[in-house]
Amino acid sequence: MTIRTFLAAGAAAMAFTSGAYAADCKTDVEDAFDLSGAQIEEIYACIGDKMLEGYTKGDNEVAAVYRTWTPTATRPAVAGPHGNRLLNTFANDIAAEQYLKFEEEGVVMPAGSVLAKESIKINVKKSKAVVGPLFIMTKGEAGAAPDADDWIYSAVQPNGKPMKIKQSFCHNCHEAFEGQDALGYPLEEVRVSN
Repeated sequence: MTIRTFLAAGAAAMAFTSGAYAADCKTDVEDAFDLSGAQIEEIYACIGDKMLEGYTKGDNEVAAVYRTWTPTATRPAVAGPHGNRLLNTFANDIAAEQYLKFEEEGVVMPAGSVLAKESIKINVKKSKAVVGPLFIMTKGEAGAAPDADDWIYSAVQPNGKPMKIKQSFCHNCHEAFEGQDALGYPLEEVRVSN
């Protein structure tokens, strides 16, 4: 069984068994960091189809195909960046082999690597999970974006429209991952190995 098949089966099972909780994507935690793995899986089962439906309302090429790529984690997790959202990253075929090594030194991603990071925001006031942006990192050819280590950052809003972002805003955080070619990784406990 491939990881894609496993994740799809798990999501389907969770959607079937999660009842009223999943129907409303409700949660009763005060902080996303307080969610258990089971609660996160339940939220993702509830909101996953809505995410894809929203992201693909526009004409973003990555949004249309990223779910066919290699998942880098067994489920979303809260890592802290991106506003304490639940994050779930997918890597295209060019990126997957290198990215899934999760190395901390000497990482050089090949040009054409694309990472797509789904995000889910926990709205504490309304006690529910809501779709966040789809964050995208694309590694260009040498010289494509010299101030950002040749990474080009973009995002798709939950309604499918492009999100206006400032390249330096994204890269100023990502450059903290020295030796990792500006890559953040999923939390260790949810990483997929290759």
